Amino acid sequence: MSSQPNLVFLLPDQLRYDFLSCYGASFIDTPHIDALAAEGVRYERAYSAHPVCVPARVSLISGLHASHTGVLDNGQFLRPDYAACGLQTWSEILNAAGYYTAAVGKMHFYPWDLRLGFQYRVIAEDKRWLHIRDDYYHFLHARGLRRYHGNEHAGYHENKGAIINRLPWECSVDHFVGQEACRFIREHGTDGPFALMVGFPGPHCPYDPTPEYATFDPADMPPAVPEVPGDTPKLREQTIAGNRGPWNGVDYSEFTDAHKAKIRAHCAGLVKAIDDEVGAIVAALREQGLWENTIIVLASDHGDYLGDHNLIGKGHFFEASCHVPMIVRLPGQAATARNELVELTDVTATLLALAGCEVPAYMDSIPLPGLGVAAPQRECIVGQLAGGWSLYDGAWRLSKYATGEVTLFHLEEDPHEQHNRIHDPGCRERLAAMDAALTRTIMQAMQEAFFDRRVYIRDLSQDPWFGREGWVRPFPRRVQDR
Repeated sequence: MSSQPNLVFLLPDQLRYDFLSCYGASFIDTPHIDALAAEGVRYERAYSAHPVCVPARVSLISGLHASHTGVLDNGQFLRPDYAACGLQTWSEILNAAGYYTAAVGKMHFYPWDLRLGFQYRVIAEDKRWLHIRDDYYHFLHARGLRRYHGNEHAGYHENKGAIINRLPWECSVDHFVGQEACRFIREHGTDGPFALMVGFPGPHCPYDPTPEYATFDPADMPPAVPEVPGDTPKLREQTIAGNRGPWNGVDYSEFTDAHKAKIRAHCAGLVKAIDDEVGAIVAALREQGLWENTIIVLASDHGDYLGDHNLIGKGHFFEASCHVPMIVRLPGQAATARNELVELTDVTATLLALAGCEVPAYMDSIPLPGLGVAAPQRECIVGQLAGGWSLYDGAWRLSKYATGEVTLFHLEEDPHEQHNRIHDPGCRERLAAMDAALTRTIMQAMQEAFFDRRVYIRDLSQDPWFGREGWVRPFPRRVQDR
């Protein structure tokens, strides 16, 4: 058996941390994910600094903050010549260290069949991308089946995306991903150290469990956090307009408590199904004698409002959107809960460090605490997306949006974000200090973000080569020179 640990990174899409029983959810039992936490470290305050699919995932693959990748919404991606900029993905670094790297499921790359260093790929992309001819498409096609849009299911519009999947459970996308991950483990797990990333397309909307998992009672769901009238009405308007698009087509202008309870129940069904797939992956590791030498990381790219603040989806800096689960299972580790501030992107440096690889100095990612790897502690989380910025210091969160709306919440006293203190006279000093810190950080990040366009690092006036005809500007500059 290799002395290097195997690495398994589980990334369900759009999974709220508080929909797992190990994080205190009483309405659902997730024993397989809980078992990972019982043999590892559970991070209580883990956040996605870029709570939208592609920005979060590009930051993960690169170890860079979104302001440095330039990927701030789902329509952007890494430049194709990223290697010429001195960047390496974590999979490329692990390849060089002797790992066999695999990506199974949803990765949300552009183009969708891009490898970004992964040597083995089985692709089952976003549930909303109906026309992609990925491996899941061919799996369905061989059985005379196809993907369905949510609106091809009964009750889709009336129930705000909460439906019963037309496909049988054995052909559902999350089961396909789970089984393909198990197949990789059985066929390649004993060949040497491997790093396997498993991207479950669920529990992202549509909220479409198969009948076996559509068993949760809406009456048992925790109620949605209320909307505070006047706080962020423009964010709600944007959310309604965005979801009316053809990718979804659901109108959330009417969004009742009954609607919210139903989508929560269906989302719980999807989470339960993914928990069972996690159990199957663990069983495959045990069958192959790999369990004692395998580290498992579970996280999510962002959360899902599911009606909190009268919103749906993600994309802002409320708890439901940016607070994510984070669990690291280490062989022989006693159950530990950590309260430090950590970022989703810190998974990147953690995987590298646990594999014995040096974390590139240019990365913003740092190893997670409590795993035996020396690392600095984060003092704050700076969030950035195309439509908003945020600074969270562990007690207070300031968020500023392109709509002109601004919120300031004291999370320790107000965990449900019901009391916006932005106009509180008693918070003027705190607001000024946080706003200055956020502005300073974003200014620095914007300067560093354009490293590839920098002409010089130091003054060119004393460079004799620059004074000669035919001098060629170095392009692109490498990230190491920023």
